[in-house]
Amino acid sequence: MIRRGFLAALALTCSLPLAAWAEAPLRVVATTGMIADAARQVGGDLVEVTGLMGPGIDPHAYRQTRSDIVAMTRADLVLWHGLYLEAQMESFFHDLGRKRQVVAVAEGIEPSRLRAHDDYADKFDPHVWMTPELWREVVAEVARALTETRPEAAETFAANAARHITDLDRLSGYAETVLATVPEGNRVLVTAHDAFGYFGQAYGFEVLGVQGISTQSEAGLNRIAELVDTLVSRKITAVFVESSVSDRSVRALIEGAAAQGHQVKVGGELFSDAMGPDGSYEGTYLGMLDHNITTIAAALGGQVPPRGMDGKLSAGL
Repeated sequence: MIRRGFLAALALTCSLPLAAWAEAPLRVVATTGMIADAARQVGGDLVEVTGLMGPGIDPHAYRQTRSDIVAMTRADLVLWHGLYLEAQMESFFHDLGRKRQVVAVAEGIEPSRLRAHDDYADKFDPHVWMTPELWREVVAEVARALTETRPEAAETFAANAARHITDLDRLSGYAETVLATVPEGNRVLVTAHDAFGYFGQAYGFEVLGVQGISTQSEAGLNRIAELVDTLVSRKITAVFVESSVSDRSVRALIEGAAAQGHQVKVGGELFSDAMGPDGSYEGTYLGMLDHNITTIAAALGGQVPPRGMDGKLSAGL
């Protein structure tokens, strides 16, 4: 009876028209949480998105697991960042691209808008998600990739992308407003690694990272001593740790400044290469940037709403 029931169900399934199969969500795999969020925003109910790198994961050092490989080889579309962010996975993506649809969504940004990489003469700073203005370009590329994969849904993808870009524009306006309230002398952002260069360019902040653009670069004793002297001489009172990078080097800065009689505090934890917890507001791109913008402005003497742009931040500042 069970076998006959199974065969009958299989026969019914096989008799369904091709249009019914087209209703199945696109299987999309994205490397970073930021790209996964963009795919969900643009794809809506038409996509089923798997993100490989969750909260606290460093994409510079990430290597694909067996389950990642299975997910990507079964996907309709694989979205990765490019710009040498997923440095340990690049050769895998180039190989996979010969068999599946694989798109590096940040590599379509005009090179003149990108910062040079501090370790590689022929590469760029990949941290383009740090400003909504640049991330708009990535969202548009995600929409293009989804549309190419499922052309019949082009209007839906375009409408969803336009709605999300409107939110990004609103976030950009919020950033400009609250960051402008930080006193000019306080606009120095000291972090664990140099992930905030685009942020600094956009909003007029000097950015000093203990490590370079990649977390794989070494944080030498000379660099730490140099930054300690900078903290003391310029009377900088706040530094920032990152959710996906060890806080060891930042703690060394604080201890070094204290040894010279200068007190420095942790201004907050920033989301640099990964978003916040799954299911939280900070676990979305808007929430990630809202958190960073609000935390930085508050710690450096600016005026901010207690729970961010829309009152959604999980902790008041």
